[in-house]
Amino acid sequence: MFVDTSVWSLALRRDRPGPLPEVAELQRALERGEPVVTTGLVLQELIQGFDGARDQIVARFTLLPFLVPERDDHVDAADLRTSCRRRGVQVGTIDALLAALCIRYELTLLTTDRDFSRVAEHEPLRLWGV
Repeated sequence: MFVDTSVWSLALRRDRPGPLPEVAELQRALERGEPVVTTGLVLQELIQGFDGARDQIVARFTLLPFLVPERDDHVDAADLRTSCRRRGVQVGTIDALLAALCIRYELTLLTTDRDFSRVAEHEPLRLWGV
C-alpha cells in the first residue's frame, strides 16, 4: 500500500478530528506489519508541513520501504497527466508521479485526496476503499 501525504498528515496531527477510515486503515496496516511504502516527495511534503517535527518524521520514515522514481516513472507520470488533461481532468505534477508509481508497482493508494478518484476513472490506479 502506498500512503499519500494527505493521510500521513492527518495521522501525525495531534489535533485531528475523530477517527477517519483512512487513518484507521494506515494504523491497522502498520500494526499488522503489512507493506506500507513511501517516496521522497511524501517525506518532503510532511517535513515542510510540520514545522519542528523533522527528526521525528525522518525517524518514522526510515522504517518504511522507499520507492525512488526512475526516468521511466517521470515519463509515465507526464503521459498520465497528459492523458487525464485530454479528458478534462487536471492532475498536479506530484500527484501524477505518485499515481504512476502506484500503477507501476501495482500498489493500492490510500488517500483522502479526491483528485485521485478522478484519475482512477481513466487510469488503472487502485484506490483503497473503492
